[in-house]
Amino acid sequence: MPSRTAPQNILVILGHPSNTSFSAALADTYAEAAEAAGHHVRVLRLADLQFDATLHGSNPHHQALEPDLRAAQDSIAWAQHIAWVFPVWWGSVPALLKGFLDRAFVSGWAYQFNKGSAFPVPLLKGRTAHLLVPMDTPPWYFRWVYRMPAIHQMNKATLAFCGIRPVKTLMLGPVIHSTPEQREKWLHKARTLAASLPHAG
Repeated sequence: MPSRTAPQNILVILGHPSNTSFSAALADTYAEAAEAAGHHVRVLRLADLQFDATLHGSNPHHQALEPDLRAAQDSIAWAQHIAWVFPVWWGSVPALLKGFLDRAFVSGWAYQFNKGSAFPVPLLKGRTAHLLVPMDTPPWYFRWVYRMPAIHQMNKATLAFCGIRPVKTLMLGPVIHSTPEQREKWLHKARTLAASLPHAG
């Protein structure tokens, strides 16, 4: 049995195409706080990866994975907890993040359909996740009027589908026209969220 004080392997995935965005600041803050809490931390910035974000054809296995995607899969396999940091654009996730999911989360690695079954076997079970989601829409409006399509897409249709169970979603906004003081409050929330990560037991 591992020690009750054993650190977790934490992977922070930045799904914004700019490494100087507020999303990037959230990712950096979360990673720093998780590391300060004694966890092992890796940061994966999708903008730094070299891969074709377009799935050409309906079968991802017909499109060879680039080395950076294979390395990203290795980091996801290594992780016990994954923080996904991405903005909401047009109610959904950025194209870069969607392309990463289309290419990297392939059958036989993230999930598997067994013959005769309409429901998949999740292959990434045992992992938890946080979603940190800045947006220009007021979060209450995104929740109750738009019904949170990006959150459901990531939470239910993608992560839970593959066995990763989000335990907390932090929606932040409106970012547009926000003050430095407001942004610092949001960064503090990201810091607090990362610091609350339990050690493995």
